[in-house]
Amino acid sequence: MTQTATRSELKVPATAAIHDDDRAVVDVEALGELLLGRWAATRRVARELAGRPEVHRIEGQSHADQRSRCFDQLHYLVENKAVHRAFPAELGGEDDHGANIAGFEELVVADPSLQIKAGVQWGLFGSAVLHLGTEDHHRAWIPGIMNMDIPGCFAMTETGHGSDVASIATTAVYQPETDEFELHTPFRAAWKDYIGNAAIDGRAAVLFAQLITGGVNHGVHGFYVELRDADGNFRPGIGGEDDGLKGGLNGIDNGRLHFTKVRIPRTNLLNRYGNVDSEGVYTSPIASPGRRFFTMLGTLVQGRVSLDGAAVAVTKLALKTAVQYSVERRQFNAGSDLKEEVLLDYQQHQRRLLPLIAATYAASFAHEELLAKFDDVFSGAHDTDEDRQDLETLAAALKPLSTWHALDTLQECREACGGAGFLTENRFTSLRADMDVYATFEGDNNVLLQLVAKRLLADYAKEFSGVDFGVLARYVVTQRAEKTLHRSGLRRVVQTVVDGGSERKSAIALRDEHTQHELLSDRVEAMVAELAGELRGVRKLSQEAAAEKFNEHQHELIETAKAHAELLQWEAFTAAVHQVDDAGTKQVLTWVRDLFGLCLIERNLAWYLMNGRLSTQRARTLSPYINRLLAKIRPHAVDLVDAFGYGPEHLRSAIATGAEKERQDEAMAYARQQRASGTFPIDEKTVLARTAKAKAKR
Repeated sequence: MTQTATRSELKVPATAAIHDDDRAVVDVEALGELLLGRWAATRRVARELAGRPEVHRIEGQSHADQRSRCFDQLHYLVENKAVHRAFPAELGGEDDHGANIAGFEELVVADPSLQIKAGVQWGLFGSAVLHLGTEDHHRAWIPGIMNMDIPGCFAMTETGHGSDVASIATTAVYQPETDEFELHTPFRAAWKDYIGNAAIDGRAAVLFAQLITGGVNHGVHGFYVELRDADGNFRPGIGGEDDGLKGGLNGIDNGRLHFTKVRIPRTNLLNRYGNVDSEGVYTSPIASPGRRFFTMLGTLVQGRVSLDGAAVAVTKLALKTAVQYSVERRQFNAGSDLKEEVLLDYQQHQRRLLPLIAATYAASFAHEELLAKFDDVFSGAHDTDEDRQDLETLAAALKPLSTWHALDTLQECREACGGAGFLTENRFTSLRADMDVYATFEGDNNVLLQLVAKRLLADYAKEFSGVDFGVLARYVVTQRAEKTLHRSGLRRVVQTVVDGGSERKSAIALRDEHTQHELLSDRVEAMVAELAGELRGVRKLSQEAAAEKFNEHQHELIETAKAHAELLQWEAFTAAVHQVDDAGTKQVLTWVRDLFGLCLIERNLAWYLMNGRLSTQRARTLSPYINRLLAKIRPHAVDLVDAFGYGPEHLRSAIATGAEKERQDEAMAYARQQRASGTFPIDEKTVLARTAKAKAKR
């Protein structure tokens, strides 16, 4: 895939000459700036807004009250000019697509429902009109969409075809006698479902349907449709239902829509990529129906980009709360009769939280690269077909990892905070409920990863297109030799000889930047090559046989794509490390990067051993070295989460306020006072021990 090739061209530099200095100090402010990235100013403005009580979720509200409050908050965003950044300057916007996403994803810290409802209005509905429509459409509807005069829906998903957009059943048949399209949902499974704003608030929609004219189906296109009149009643032929209470995001009025021979003007076709004239003749600047379909959907990729960033933001919130609690909460007095241990001093607690911090840093730096790629494409700076394909693939690779990581982190942080973590006031449970569906919408994570894997296979095939027989023959011989090297154990023998049986040498090898990169990238390359071999000749099979062949290897496809996405995150993290000038910060960030990379290797250790990429000696060294890394990172844990840049107004968690430290200090002061007074009761075990000692002396 292009991203990997591009990174390889950069040639990740060798590990800088940094000595393991346990006295290293993190420059929190500088690290925070690095995390804020290119759109730091926008993020600051957005975080200030997200910290205001006016946009905060009120826990315990009924879902009706949540919906009402969330709708009112959209108007508040308009008043504070928080929604205009991506729209054209001539319509009151700023034409700044990267800043728009950077600011939008910060809304999740105020309330995920608000972030998604805003995303429906301006990121989906508004963007569909902007990117699929033409200037007449922009002038007619964009101003009303921007200022909330036209609350709208993005009506793509159907009950019967979730992620399979190409197969949706709703039709738009052109009627030349009236110069109109007739919209129709022919059966129940064709109803538009899970549609934000559909139950109550939506007055219009961009409806996706199969465009049919002259008896020919030209595939899925977008149409602007008025749903309700000024009084909020459905227009003739349109109906719907409320999806009702959901597992999360109950500030959004999701619902179902159906259409019974609804007529709309021909000019309501959003016709940037496909037009029908008054005679019913279809034309498109893109000849290939498949390429046209993916181009139209590609203009809406910002949903996946923003979900990736929002998931990273929520992960940072959770870790800041859990780490703050873990350095204040004390439990069990293993090392002292007077002073109990703080939770984060326990190795298992470090194992629970510190690798999550490392993965969050990796996801954050990777998201910044995704956002830069998005801005390059939509600003027109780099907007070729290849650029758009790269953007779509990168978003499809990173969004699954970050959304799954957010869910795992919220659950682990909840458990790491014990019973306190289960209280609504500490937000873990409600945030996890709201984030749950992020793994599903804007593309189910497993479906997206299959798209990534297919792109990897396509890029792999391109490497050999047009080459002569001699090149192919040499490649086959080389590949066989590689398999022999790895599977015979020769490489493992070499590693063992080099290490000389020394755990220290094995650990040094594993922490080497080039070694980590080689292990991670080699796994991806090997998995792609093996899949390509298994699927060789699949294009020559019938459609049914080809589908069956892919299904036989679906799990491997997904695992290969995940490995590729993890490699991209590691590379983004490494690139960020090399931007740091402060020696102490660079040292700590290098440890955190190493922790991320080595945890990936540890998680897939069976693959590395079975495929001969690691010797048993080095494999045995892995977990102990990770434990040593945890101990090195532990003193910097608070600095690392402070650098995320979220304050009390964002966390809004009772256990992240310092209240726990006050309780613990009070408890220790009480114990010291009691002991000093001489009235402190003696523990029964102490009495028994003294008695036993006295008896032994007699």
